[in-house]
Amino acid sequence: MKLTTFLIGLVLGAVLLVMPISQWQPDGLDSLRSLTVQLDGRKKPLDTVAQETVAKIHGSTSYKLADGTKEDALSTYLAMWFNTRNWNEEPFVLVSYRPLKEAAGLDIERKQFTFQELMANRELAGIVSEAHRKELNDVDLSRNEREALTIEGRLNLLYQSVGDRQLPIVPHPDDIKGKWGSLDETAKLYTPEQAAPLLAAFAMMQQTLLQGGATHIPMVADLASQLKAGLQQLSPEIYPADAVMGREVHFNHFHPFAKAWQLYAIAFTVLLVSQWIKRWNVYWTAIGLFTAGIAVQSYGFFLRMQIADRPPVTNMYESVVWCGFGIMAIALLLEVFSQKRFYLLAAAPLSVVCLVLADSLPAVLDPSIAPLVPVLRDNFWLSIHVPTITLSYASFALALGVGHVALFNYLFTPQAKQRIKTLSQLNYRVLQVGVLLLTAGIILGGIWAHFSWGRFWGWDPKETWALIALLCYLAPLHGRLVGWLGDFGIHVASIVSFNAVLMAWYGVNFVLGTGLHSYGFGTGGSELLIASVVGLDLLVVLATAARHYGWFKRSEPLTTAENLEQSMSQL
Repeated sequence: MKLTTFLIGLVLGAVLLVMPISQWQPDGLDSLRSLTVQLDGRKKPLDTVAQETVAKIHGSTSYKLADGTKEDALSTYLAMWFNTRNWNEEPFVLVSYRPLKEAAGLDIERKQFTFQELMANRELAGIVSEAHRKELNDVDLSRNEREALTIEGRLNLLYQSVGDRQLPIVPHPDDIKGKWGSLDETAKLYTPEQAAPLLAAFAMMQQTLLQGGATHIPMVADLASQLKAGLQQLSPEIYPADAVMGREVHFNHFHPFAKAWQLYAIAFTVLLVSQWIKRWNVYWTAIGLFTAGIAVQSYGFFLRMQIADRPPVTNMYESVVWCGFGIMAIALLLEVFSQKRFYLLAAAPLSVVCLVLADSLPAVLDPSIAPLVPVLRDNFWLSIHVPTITLSYASFALALGVGHVALFNYLFTPQAKQRIKTLSQLNYRVLQVGVLLLTAGIILGGIWAHFSWGRFWGWDPKETWALIALLCYLAPLHGRLVGWLGDFGIHVASIVSFNAVLMAWYGVNFVLGTGLHSYGFGTGGSELLIASVVGLDLLVVLATAARHYGWFKRSEPLTTAENLEQSMSQL
């Protein structure tokens, strides 16, 4: 019976993966999407260039026109590449950081602005100028200044992309690692006779788009096929195989991480049904769906590693996705051994949140694949240190989830003593796993730092906050061991201590933005939102503690005189 319901879950997961059917139907644009571009230190398909460019400038891979039409990244990028619109007046550039908008006198309710109004903004220009001056003098930048430099980067990228005649799509004649050229440089790399058909195809593509816009993209695709075939014939041994570029296009459009969180969400719903309606024996169906979700996420990691030729754990986006995977994998492993049904209930919402954030915030969590900075090029240490640290974060996030499940029981079913006791035991085990992983990760990071930077420990902000997080979890574990903390205390500690992980993970990268771990830094995060969520969570903890300890109840019954006085006051 268990095997049957488990297989049903797997089959349901497979059915959900192939939906919608339209994603498997060819649209004739494969040649256009897989046109190879040598950019940012690697060879990538035009589809990836389009998605990365539009997401970095606009904050989303789709763009809504003034008439309400919604364009995908490729259509928008082609409009930039062939300069078929007035991009000076398109509200396309993302400015999301509210304090910067206030300082620059921009409308705080808007998120996208035109190139023209941002370039003409003197206050923003002054902030950018001050940021560059500080960079020259090696002075730490304020958050406003870092965000302003991000806006400058978006404006520069838009300027370079519109009517770009320097996009390197022409392969080097004989060096696989050689620099590719633009169409305008074709005659320098090859003969004029070889260059002429390519230039003609490109000119016809531009003319077709100018005449019909997005409605003529299928015609442009036919011309792109001719252009691609001509580029392949120039240097067949240097031009990447269709399968290599096609794999990346498949990764872009299959959206394995989005499909994974959808499967986790459905499995979580099925698991809740199995908890509330006992006669519906769908517990193992939920396990099958969770397994399918982990399988598709693993497939996504496999594709990304093939594309990048490295472990997918080198930036904030990848660490968030990996953490979401770790939460679910650890929970499923512990669930299979314990079959207590609490690990997955605690893990699924957190894993879904991680993957939804990674899937919906490309301007904050940049999903683009870029070459490694020099300090990360030792794949051995990269492959063991960063995943270990991130898996420790996943363990602590799982403990956070179990802690919240326990608080829910303290608030609404305090009479379920045995369930609360079980939850404290489960939480203690997860905390032990997290401490073991974080300790190992810190030691491995120290060894890597010794080889890379010449010292084991340097009180870098990332190192310091990792140590603080470790101490924040060691204290309650020891307190539990010697009897200072009971069941309620271990749950509260698992929730409150996660704020140290949040600081080590998010705070150092997005708030402090200083230190030797600069390759993980980012902009666009919202401290106010994070602080609000943390504050609300702590209020829930406080309210639960007040109920559990009876802080607002009188410890002794009222005397007769007190009862009489209270009655008189009510009258």
